[in-house]
Amino acid sequence: MKAEQYLKNQIARVLKEKNFDPDGTVEILLEKPRLEEHGDLSTNVALLLASRLKRKPREIAEEILTALSLEDSIVAKAEVAGAGFINFYLSEAYYRQALQDIFNEGENFGKSTWGNNVRVQIEFVSANPTGPLNVVSARAATVGDVLANLFNAVGFDTQREYYVNDAGRQVRLLGMSVSSRYMELLGFSEPFPEDGYHGDYIRDIAGEFLQEHGDKFARLKPEERWQKFAQMAVEKILDSQKRVLEKYRVYFDHWFRESHLRARNAHLKVLDILKQNNFTYEKDGAVWFRSSQFGDEKDRPLVTREGEPTYFLVDIAYHQTKYERGFEKLYDLWGPDHHGYIPRMRAALQALGYPEDSFEVLIIQQVNLIQDGQPVKMSKRAGKIIEMEELIEDVGVDVARYFFLTRRNESPLDFDIDLARKTSEENPVYYVQYAHARISNILKYAESQGVTLDAQVDLNLLQKAEELQLIKKLLEFPQVVSISARQLEPHRLPVYLQELAATFHRFYHHHRVVSEDKKLTQARLFLINCTRIVLANALKLLGISAPERM
Repeated sequence: MKAEQYLKNQIARVLKEKNFDPDGTVEILLEKPRLEEHGDLSTNVALLLASRLKRKPREIAEEILTALSLEDSIVAKAEVAGAGFINFYLSEAYYRQALQDIFNEGENFGKSTWGNNVRVQIEFVSANPTGPLNVVSARAATVGDVLANLFNAVGFDTQREYYVNDAGRQVRLLGMSVSSRYMELLGFSEPFPEDGYHGDYIRDIAGEFLQEHGDKFARLKPEERWQKFAQMAVEKILDSQKRVLEKYRVYFDHWFRESHLRARNAHLKVLDILKQNNFTYEKDGAVWFRSSQFGDEKDRPLVTREGEPTYFLVDIAYHQTKYERGFEKLYDLWGPDHHGYIPRMRAALQALGYPEDSFEVLIIQQVNLIQDGQPVKMSKRAGKIIEMEELIEDVGVDVARYFFLTRRNESPLDFDIDLARKTSEENPVYYVQYAHARISNILKYAESQGVTLDAQVDLNLLQKAEELQLIKKLLEFPQVVSISARQLEPHRLPVYLQELAATFHRFYHHHRVVSEDKKLTQARLFLINCTRIVLANALKLLGISAPERM
């Protein structure tokens, strides 16, 4: 049994015996302390119990610790620290033996089942099908995809969804923009819409329509041509978005279209439900939702005075379909300009009877591309945006995915293109991948020397400080995965990988793996193979390759 689960079981037993937590509702969390001198695992359970028991947390911690019966083979020492934390120091014997878990579990090492197969949906990117994906879309694609990987790794049943906004004003403007360029290519003049879409891609689409269909659309009335081009352009852009995302190793389980939602009048059914429950009222000819009753700063319009449904109403209906499809937890990844939209959507879902904690939004902040120390402001093709495809063709998929995860999602990210282009250990991606490639090379060399991996090795020979440090770092991986998923913080994985690669390189610098001592060689080969497994598992969660040679 892993130390974390062993300690949780022991603490839970004591809490029950002492009637501190008779109904088992207190969550026992064990985390790695920030400082190494505070042990290998620490729990704040005494602080959580303090208000319930109306006692000082340090007294509770000491009573828990006294009642714990811990095996020396797992825990070398335990002590109360600070305001009431209990710190545990795991034994070297436990660490060495735990290496076997990595070897035995292989690609499953790091996974867990605490998600209990709960159905969750994560909706991300969902860019309007009116132009190429940009670098913020690339960041959202990375975060969403890796979060989905993490959710699956801890036992959730996760679906990735892309919401296609293929209806409304922006799609009409797309059709008008393409139409104007199309007529221009034919030598006719058609006014370009005031808020139309600029960029070479609009002209390219118009050119493709002309090449494929000739001038037949010129004979249509403008309104008919705009509508036709809107539909055709949406499909062409959507195909391009899918192609770029797949190139980026992001595959969606479902592409949900707004137009299908409107065709079923799902938004009108939602409006009826809200009206029946007295959550709406009419004012100035419009229909309003009483969102302020549910914590929003003010009420929001659902239907305009012209009788048109607002985007908000349609979006409420879309989110309702997610619950109707059986998802118990919804995650949306939105851009920074949507921050104020969160309270109104949460209010609407509560009004429809869904639990407040079943809907969560992550804000994906802006990306600043930096080259030669200066911001990169223009795209070659798309007008005022930097295309996602341009970036990944420049620096590669592995590098782009890694760099987008080096900061918290809610923090703006400076993407250093010059660093991303480097194929040396200065580049953090190469630094990590090089550790995996180096290990693969050592294992091949050992095999050429007639030394092969053997599961039956004497791990007690691993006595050096650098060996024990590497073992400890490897065994942190399951907890890193679990915390990253629980706290929605995928940036923890690159941080861990940098630390693991550095710990391995330090070990490798101080100790020869293949030596004249056959037993020690076997033990060290076992250790570096476990390191290779963890590196590969972590890189797989990030959607990044684990090369065997570089």
